[in-house]
Amino acid sequence: MFKGSIVAIVTPFNNGQVDFEKLRELVEFQISNGTDAIVPCGTTGEASTLDYDEHMDVVKTVIEQVNKRVPVIAGTGSNSTAEAIELSQKAKEVGADGVLLVTPYYNKPTQEGLVRHYTAIADAVAIPQILYNVPGRTGVNMLPETVARLAPHKNIVAIKEATGSLQQASEILALCGDQIDVLSGDDFITFPMMACGAKGVISVLANIMPKTVAELTDAFYAGDMEKARQLHLQTLKIGNAMFIESNPIPVKTALGLMGKCSDEVRLPLCPMGEANKAKLAAIMKEYKLI
Repeated sequence: MFKGSIVAIVTPFNNGQVDFEKLRELVEFQISNGTDAIVPCGTTGEASTLDYDEHMDVVKTVIEQVNKRVPVIAGTGSNSTAEAIELSQKAKEVGADGVLLVTPYYNKPTQEGLVRHYTAIADAVAIPQILYNVPGRTGVNMLPETVARLAPHKNIVAIKEATGSLQQASEILALCGDQIDVLSGDDFITFPMMACGAKGVISVLANIMPKTVAELTDAFYAGDMEKARQLHLQTLKIGNAMFIESNPIPVKTALGLMGKCSDEVRLPLCPMGEANKAKLAAIMKEYKLI
């Protein structure tokens, strides 16, 4: 259902407020460079520091600007099942094509708790849902066997797998078959995961290099494995640079250096240190991004 290069778009700020004009410009930058779908209010979109009204205004703005040219998948995950249901229902009402649901963070549910959490959301809201496993941030790893229990639900269509483990992604693919799509949650293993059967990537790197990430996934689907492999290798260095500090600090700093939007982040995130900023700028110059 969702495949190719899917950007986890940043939320631009200006003096503490969401900069909706820049957000619209970033949407156009993505669509004009071949991005296949857009995810507002994910981790990269700093959903954790948006209040409820801001969260929904960002989702609505992206849906309005996209105007059905590509799918919009709203980040609606929460560590409260009731809140995740409420956000998902609202996203559906404003026209989202799907929702992205991060595993509950901080309260560390058991695997049985994860099954009940996602089943409750899928039962309550009839919209395509993407599970999002990112244990490095949430403190809980959704195991392949758990994904296999959820995969038959008609509203659960995919998982964004961001453990960085090709083994875990492969085990999900082996256990679930065609019952659920797998999407890479890490730019650095998009190509290897697609070689194992993943359908694409929900990408941080696409914020600054949408055309290149789209070319990688397009080449794969076109059967041009050599081009996809070369793009995979060529983007490793800049992709790794997106994580020299906590995401989305590097990607926002990069967008700021490119003049696309402010590099402003909200506390407790803070501006990139000068040494890392110089390192990032040097890498971006190698890629002719600045």
